[in-house]
Amino acid sequence: MTIPDDPAFGLTSSRVDGFTLVRVEGALDATTRERFADGLAGSPGDLLLDLTGVTFMDSRALGLIVHRWQTNVAAGNRFALVGVRYSTAKVMWITGLAERLPMFDDLETALASA
Repeated sequence: MTIPDDPAFGLTSSRVDGFTLVRVEGALDATTRERFADGLAGSPGDLLLDLTGVTFMDSRALGLIVHRWQTNVAAGNRFALVGVRYSTAKVMWITGLAERLPMFDDLETALASA
């Protein structure tokens, strides 16, 4: 699945070692929120969300991520974030969620810990 509407925003989904891997490129803000939400909704089961290519994240995007994390935990599915950087996702640290959400520096580390 690819959502191509905005050249500055990209979302792709694939299967890797039993996970749905969703890679996001560009800003996660009010202009991309709906497409990001649709991409998460279309990615069932165990999820790795690769945010390496994210250039900015607002609190609404974080809300979508937290909702998906809670949904996965409640359903017994695995969930992890990959490639989150403080410089582009400060809202995670400001809210304290960076200490609660499962995060890994890269895809290989995330898969190895699964």
